[in-house]
Amino acid sequence: MKEPRILVADTVGKNNANLEESIIRVDKSLMYEDLSTIIICPTRGVFPTRVVQSWMRLMKPMNQLVAGPIFAEAMKVDVAYETLIEYILSNDYLSKFKYVLTIEEDNLPPSDGLLKLYKGMKEYDVVGGLYWGKGENGFPMIFGNPEKPGDFAPQVPVAGTLQRANGLGMGFNLFKLDMFRNIPRPWFKTIQEKNEDGSEVGNTQDIFFYKKAAEQGHKFA
Repeated sequence: MKEPRILVADTVGKNNANLEESIIRVDKSLMYEDLSTIIICPTRGVFPTRVVQSWMRLMKPMNQLVAGPIFAEAMKVDVAYETLIEYILSNDYLSKFKYVLTIEEDNLPPSDGLLKLYKGMKEYDVVGGLYWGKGENGFPMIFGNPEKPGDFAPQVPVAGTLQRANGLGMGFNLFKLDMFRNIPRPWFKTIQEKNEDGSEVGNTQDIFFYKKAAEQGHKFA
């Protein structure tokens, strides 16, 4: 039982008493930011059950618009991505979203994966979840030392940090949609050809995109 007492002092709520700390906490939570996101996926049309289970468990930001996945089926991967972004930008509703999440049918992101990606979007224009090429000796899909423009060699991951790179794989990447409004088309193109001098040129659609995006001053991690 409480003892009787007279309250004479002004009372201050816990959050207002530590206002600076409370502001930092709210800012880190991203609760007042626009996190509207469209999920897109190029696909052959068949998904392993483990992938479906992983995607169903993916946590979405509360009180935010999340659309998709929107699929492009039975297209070359560069054509699929080009078509999906073109569709979004030409759609009156989807073009107002802030982010695009690419997800591929061989990726199993952790349930909090998307929520973690948002945390890097103030500093970067694309943030990807770290994943590896297939096989026992698969390499990490993080390419290029940012201190060496044009370098796209696989980089050794640095644990516990957001690591800047010149390019990424596209298995689980969060893009700012506005990027595509100032990057000349085509955005995605797979190139494998011979020059007149006999030299060979090859680029996958992801590296092609990141080269063009870097020319416009965009940063990735």
